[in-house]
Amino acid sequence: MSVGTLQGLVERCAEQLAPVEQQIKAMLSQADVLHQDETGLYVAGQRQWMHVSATEHLTHYAVHPKRGKAALDAIGILKDFHGISVHDGWGSYWLYLCQHALCNVHHLRDLTFLYEEHQQEWAGEMKALLLDMKVAVEQARAQGRSSLHPLEVADWKARYAALLAQGYQANPPDPPPETGRRGRRKQSAARNLLDRLSMYQEAVLRFLDNFAVPFDNSLAERDIRMVKVQQKVSGCFRSVSGAQTFCRIRGYLSTLRKQGMAVLTALEQALVGHPVSPAF
Repeated sequence: MSVGTLQGLVERCAEQLAPVEQQIKAMLSQADVLHQDETGLYVAGQRQWMHVSATEHLTHYAVHPKRGKAALDAIGILKDFHGISVHDGWGSYWLYLCQHALCNVHHLRDLTFLYEEHQQEWAGEMKALLLDMKVAVEQARAQGRSSLHPLEVADWKARYAALLAQGYQANPPDPPPETGRRGRRKQSAARNLLDRLSMYQEAVLRFLDNFAVPFDNSLAERDIRMVKVQQKVSGCFRSVSGAQTFCRIRGYLSTLRKQGMAVLTALEQALVGHPVSPAF
């Protein structure tokens, strides 16, 4: 088949999947727990952003020139979302009035760095504490329990607060500069992490209070991995329409794969005008 024929098939498939994409977005906006992530990519030589929103059964991709709230508003999933958004802490997510949960794998990496490279003892203990919390939740879930005992949760959080206090004691703020300089004062990596773990404690420990919330954001990171593979192979998308077409078809196939459906059969059905509807 010629390149033109293949291009025509891809465009026809994407056109037939437009209603399915809207259904996927609508269901994602009603999810109890929503995973989100974003990554940079190039479209027609310009830097843009690929956004993913996903659950264990649904996936949606969108490409936009912006990374922040303008992009999230244009995508529209978070506008009426009232569940829990799991993300890596990018500032724009906090602007939405849903509940939030942070990916703790990122915290483990930062804590490991502070412990191994800067000999911050509190960081090593905090890493061990988070992992112990994770094990406790997994064991309780394996036993058929839906939550930890309130006294156990209170004990975990007390230990968490004690380690934060220990970390702040080991990393006092720098004295104010002699010359009055505007803007936010620069802090050490340890101090920044302490502020994050303290300010967003509820989001950090959301998995401890709600077993439906995972310890990390690995689901969204797995869903966005194929986009990175595409960029390594192709280098970029040559047009905005090509990127949008890729997003729609890729989100459809990812959704079907999660639900155990036959992908090739679904593509055939889409091309003849009868796309397979995912389970909603």
